[in-house]
Amino acid sequence: MITEIMWRFLAANFLGLLFFISSSSSEKAPYYTFVRDATLAHPTSYYDYIIIGGGTSGCALAATLSESSKVLLLERGGLPYGDPNIMNIRGFAATLSNTSPRSPSQLFISTDGVFNHRARVLGGGSALNAGFFTRASSGYVSRVGWDPTLVRESYEWVERKVAFEPPVLRWQSAVRGGLLEAGVEPYNGFTFEHLNGTKIGGTIFDQNGYRHTAADLLEYANPSLITVYLHATVQKILFITRGLPKPRAYGVVFKDKNGNKHLALLNSGPKNEVILSAGAIGSPQILMLSGIGPAQELIAHGIRVILNQPMVGQGLSDNPMNAVLIPSPRPVETSLIQVVGITQYGSFIEAASGPAGFSWISTFASIFNQLTNQTSRPFTVMSNKTTSVQMGKKLSTNKYVGIILQKIKGPLSTGYLKLQTTNPDDNPKVTFNYFDNPLDLERCVQGIKIIRRVIESKSFSSFKYFFQNAKDLTDDMLYVPMNLRPKHVSATFSEEQYCKDTVMTIWHYHGGCQMDRVVDSNYRVIGAESLRVIDGSTFYASPGTNPQATVMMLGRYMGQRILRERSWGRKE
Repeated sequence: MITEIMWRFLAANFLGLLFFISSSSSEKAPYYTFVRDATLAHPTSYYDYIIIGGGTSGCALAATLSESSKVLLLERGGLPYGDPNIMNIRGFAATLSNTSPRSPSQLFISTDGVFNHRARVLGGGSALNAGFFTRASSGYVSRVGWDPTLVRESYEWVERKVAFEPPVLRWQSAVRGGLLEAGVEPYNGFTFEHLNGTKIGGTIFDQNGYRHTAADLLEYANPSLITVYLHATVQKILFITRGLPKPRAYGVVFKDKNGNKHLALLNSGPKNEVILSAGAIGSPQILMLSGIGPAQELIAHGIRVILNQPMVGQGLSDNPMNAVLIPSPRPVETSLIQVVGITQYGSFIEAASGPAGFSWISTFASIFNQLTNQTSRPFTVMSNKTTSVQMGKKLSTNKYVGIILQKIKGPLSTGYLKLQTTNPDDNPKVTFNYFDNPLDLERCVQGIKIIRRVIESKSFSSFKYFFQNAKDLTDDMLYVPMNLRPKHVSATFSEEQYCKDTVMTIWHYHGGCQMDRVVDSNYRVIGAESLRVIDGSTFYASPGTNPQATVMMLGRYMGQRILRERSWGRKE
């Protein structure tokens, strides 16, 4: 089974290209002319803007800048189109659990012992995630200093291509009702806005369960002014330093999948730029590989120091996620995140459901047990419970399963990123320091208590077995092996220990190139010229309940500001 999945993904990029070649849809026509494999790149080429990373921000940014400038977008992965696991809602778990060298997701394990992933596909995380689409709060927009009118217009630009209202069926309706019974009020209905209480958010899956990614935003691009190279791995950014007060970026070196090097250089002119949009892991990594970062660390790796910038790689965060897996006695729909409870405690409650094989937690548990040679069972049931045997049988034979999870707002805990090698294909060393700040742990505890109340609610009663109660579920289902952290089993249940033992990623990494530390308010790298970072690595906190809408918005937002600056003939 694993071999079959691996071969499917190894072939995915070829299938994606075949999809475009064979498609007769006029909607996909621009891809005929401007998306190609990097093996077809010239040894040297010239552009007004070179964007590193064709992910959630990079696609929106490239499409916008191509309205009036010559743009190159470099993506280290392949196309999402044509891969059924990426493009269909049912393939979510299979995509993330694939560990082949060319898979769309690159596995890494943080020093905290938590399994994580990096996107390696055009569209970035929007090609791999659970699809939830919601805006940042007005308070978040104000704190960052964005223009609220341009923010709203940029969200709307994105939403016209990729955002939909989800169908809310039985399981999601039960969770919604349970949240309201648990006091997560008011009910705000369907909305993209971030509002306290319970709501239905948007989704990037359409009514047929077909995923729409940030790559779809390239349909806005001007095909005569944009080039997108796939399987193009940037090795480093090039700088002019001699005779200048600040190092100035003038191009990049990238390799194609055959290992051949290519140069992409900026056209002459003060407003042309290299822009990093490689995400919270990729952007600080590439800056350091290019000589911008903590001098001592760069020297230790034999990298020439272009700019001593000790804050590169600092302030890195991942919002902790904790989940409860609930076997259902009745059929549940296949759904990813639709309902969210935005609590007063600083935790966000979300849910998903489907056939047991669809559960990403059960799928990951099986794969990761093999990867790490762990012997613990995916679902641990305490032996001193009278219902343990019954629960064990239900967990192993049940056809339907739901998940209720929580994400911690912020978070306040931060970590850091360091290079392990000078190979850009290798993962850096990442530490998130989950629950290092005690307020994050308090928020988790409150969230677990709300999940218990949801499970015990009248609205949810038909989706649990008669012998189940919330304490059974949280006591008995602690040890899904999504992390390698030591487990603590005791007769007395502790929400605090539960949070620590069962922490996993929700893939909402941010930080590493934060505003006013690494970049200024216009996302220019402080101390350098012709270089910006425009992606989630600049954030201090994860926006909204799920960040993808805001990261896409940021690409459009900054693309418009850069074009205005260019047309006005001055820097903002």
